[in-house]
Amino acid sequence: MTYEEIKQILTNRFGEDVVAEDKGLQPFITIPANRIAEVCQFLFEDERLYFDFLACVTALDNGPAIGTMELVYNLTSIPYGHDLIIKAVFARNTEEHRLPEVATVSHIWRTADWHEREIFDLMGIRFINHPDMRRILLPEDWEGHPLRKDYKAQERYHGIHVRFEAE
Repeated sequence: MTYEEIKQILTNRFGEDVVAEDKGLQPFITIPANRIAEVCQFLFEDERLYFDFLACVTALDNGPAIGTMELVYNLTSIPYGHDLIIKAVFARNTEEHRLPEVATVSHIWRTADWHEREIFDLMGIRFINHPDMRRILLPEDWEGHPLRKDYKAQERYHGIHVRFEAE
């Protein structure tokens, strides 16, 4: 199945919420962050598509000036041999200055479990209804999320120097 055919199926099902973009090597579909789980469930269950493998979920922080973050999902249908990238762009912080929240897809693809935990740990995106939303790389009491563009490293962690100034 071609990208154009996949795009048409998604557009017919989700209408204007699906934006097809082709800006280079691999085209992608952009969807609203609040529809991630719904669209992913459809991509997995629809017999014409059957995206049975989530290869990766990646997060990007576009910085405080732009004020957005992105999630990029790399999907593959092993039996049909087609690939798809979907992307969601959303605000870095809520009005209450809390970190962003997006629905989990770990109930669709089990591999999302650790990808989402790593994203939470390093980028501060919380995944709603995730079965085990806790840090995976850093200690539970670590302050902040180190891959955010505005991250400020703490000076010490339990008496250990964490941040060193260049002389």
